[in-house]
Amino acid sequence: MKIPLVDLKKQYDSIRDEIDSAISQVINKSAFILGEEVSSFEENFAKFCQAKYAVGTSSGTSALQLALTCLGVSKGDEVITTPFTFIATTESVLELGAKPVFVDIEKDTYNLDVNRVEKSITKKTKAIIPVHLYGHPVDLDALIDIAKKYKIAIIEDACQAHGALYKGRKVGSIGDVGCFSFYPGKNLGCYGDGGILVTNDEEIYKKALLFRDHGKSDKYTHIIHGYNFRLDAIQAAVLKVKLKYLDGWNNKRRKNAEIYNNRLSGLRTVIKPIEKDYAKHIYHLYVISIKERDKLKSFLKENDVDSGIHYPIPLHKQPVYAGMKLCDKSLPVSDKCSESVISLPMYAELNESQIEKIYSLIKRFQESR
Repeated sequence: MKIPLVDLKKQYDSIRDEIDSAISQVINKSAFILGEEVSSFEENFAKFCQAKYAVGTSSGTSALQLALTCLGVSKGDEVITTPFTFIATTESVLELGAKPVFVDIEKDTYNLDVNRVEKSITKKTKAIIPVHLYGHPVDLDALIDIAKKYKIAIIEDACQAHGALYKGRKVGSIGDVGCFSFYPGKNLGCYGDGGILVTNDEEIYKKALLFRDHGKSDKYTHIIHGYNFRLDAIQAAVLKVKLKYLDGWNNKRRKNAEIYNNRLSGLRTVIKPIEKDYAKHIYHLYVISIKERDKLKSFLKENDVDSGIHYPIPLHKQPVYAGMKLCDKSLPVSDKCSESVISLPMYAELNESQIEKIYSLIKRFQESR
């Protein structure tokens, strides 16, 4: 049987009755925008993240733009981030007229290399956006020290890291603001687009509520220029059901990662994902590095195994950014990683026999080289 990269149907089947009931209740109430379902989920998710406040948004991208807006990032400012991530991280910066500044990554975690950040700070630097890529936390303590020294904000892009831990603390609650995506394939995903902003800062929270909903203080009074960044009630209802299962699903992902690691440890050409001693990885993606990556991807496809590449073109090489000069030098680690990473199937419902098949195929591929 074919093994997909992610299997959302299996997840739905396991909680079908709860999901159908939750959606039905929203439809019966005919309360589709914000309201009780959204506020209830926001409260639950803030508690899950060990944060004081949460503001549901229309997507992870809008959560990032909302965070930048609340922190006063505007035209002419600079925001330091990684080139090895999905483009939403930088879209939100450019939308406000600010400039993303790329810093290279660590070769083992694929995360922003904190040791390179300080050299890229200028008088224009307003914020840093570390991305907890694939579900592995960035080394935040060192980054926070830098941010405090230069009085700049940290926005955690936790869009791939729902429930990941940094030194026992939930990511997203450690910087000034944390942003999450609920795109369907995430560890916590809805059935469309959705996102959320979390913070411990009451002022940021109050600003986010205003900016999210057209800048209005009541139905027809608009006190600032805002956005339509609202999370809808059906998605909130789905997420509220799923949130109860998230820790269990993450633990199953970790168990599957352990099985992968044990099986792949004997393959000389495979570089497995790591987990730093400060981190609890939640494996949104299980990413290995291997030479002849594209040939392996084709070989797996021929044998009914889906895979992905996250990401084949780092942001500093994206055509849309040509000529913008978003970094002062080459970014060799990002360039090299983009040529060798491949994401193998990973989800809570993946079973050991499926992992065994994937391992056997990679072993066959290696032996044929």
